[in-house]
Amino acid sequence: MIRSFIRWLRGYVKIRIEGYSPERFLNMCRFHQIFLWGLSPVDGAYEVYLTVHDFRQLKPLARKARTRVTVKERRGFPFFAARYRKRKLFFTGLVLCAVLLKVYSLFIWDIHFEGNEKWTDETLVEFLETEGVTPFMLKSRVDCPGIVKAIRKGYNDIVWVSASIDGSRLKIQVKENEDTFQEEEISEEEKPTDLVAAADGVITDMVTRSGVPQVHVGDTVKKGDILVLGRMEVLNDSKEVTAYQYQKSDADIFADTQMEYSDSMPLTYREKVYDGKKKYQGFLRLADWTISVGSIKNKYKNSEVFTEEMQLKAGENFYLPVSCGVKTVKSYSFTEKEYSQDEIRQRLSQNFKRFCEDLEEKGVQILENDVKIQLYENSAVASGTLYVNRRITAEADTEILTIERKETDESVGTDH
Repeated sequence: MIRSFIRWLRGYVKIRIEGYSPERFLNMCRFHQIFLWGLSPVDGAYEVYLTVHDFRQLKPLARKARTRVTVKERRGFPFFAARYRKRKLFFTGLVLCAVLLKVYSLFIWDIHFEGNEKWTDETLVEFLETEGVTPFMLKSRVDCPGIVKAIRKGYNDIVWVSASIDGSRLKIQVKENEDTFQEEEISEEEKPTDLVAAADGVITDMVTRSGVPQVHVGDTVKKGDILVLGRMEVLNDSKEVTAYQYQKSDADIFADTQMEYSDSMPLTYREKVYDGKKKYQGFLRLADWTISVGSIKNKYKNSEVFTEEMQLKAGENFYLPVSCGVKTVKSYSFTEKEYSQDEIRQRLSQNFKRFCEDLEEKGVQILENDVKIQLYENSAVASGTLYVNRRITAEADTEILTIERKETDESVGTDH
């Protein structure tokens, strides 16, 4: 690749060799160290490539070998420059373009992130701005190891970071910890809590880890009933309460209970109908400056704006601070349409199916459902009761009780 480019800069020609002894001519070229390449026989003659410098040495060799040498093609920068030597503005533009590309190559024009799911590109860009890393900055000022340290310090759930410069792009790859959880601050003495019933039901399963159970499997409970008490009595030998110990209740309690479900939708809907009326506005964006061509101001009653934008780049990774695009305004109107009964049942059934899937993801077991779809004058309603087995615990503050201590009566005797 480099050799071909050097040949193009120096210029080379393709010649045709014919006559009495072309083989002798080729041997003489080799003896005089004239480099030839691309030799091929064509119609009883030979065609070959050589540089312009070597071509100037062929005349005495051709005369001695009684061969005729003719030029078939001229290639390379010297011939290109000679062909367009009068077009000074063209060459000035080429030089200016080369200078601009050289200047542009000194800057970072784009920051690209890979592997981030929890943290968006916009969030990470704002964070880097606080660290002094922004687009349009010099490459020499980019500290990749410093960027890696800053991101890992600022985001505890990012376990691996890589920062590198590819062309005019700063490429940052991250790996997030999928098992991260938000740590809770726990005080030295946890606040005592009870577990109460979040709904009416019949207890089916119960595992208590801390606290005093107040119900058993098979008991019927009402919403608000205490299931596990966070207060434990301390008794003396006489079975009298002398003190209380408090703790945070913890238990898994499941019960058969009911849930009400209701969903509705209108019988008619408005559909967009595009009438084919459009307006376009082209724009060219250079850093924070935008040049627009055309106008998208319109008097359409209803319209939508679509934007297509593309950032220019030279090669695969050399991004330029220039982007171009088109904004399109499309006019539309609304038409009233009515759902068919099959469409209504399908949409309400899909909503109910998604609702059940969400419950199952939360650990709720659906035992039975009595949901029906009814059509009214202007709407359709899906409603009914779901019989489920689910966790019914909710936390509540434990009541703090005090012990009234009885003091002995030490009366003083009277004088006679």
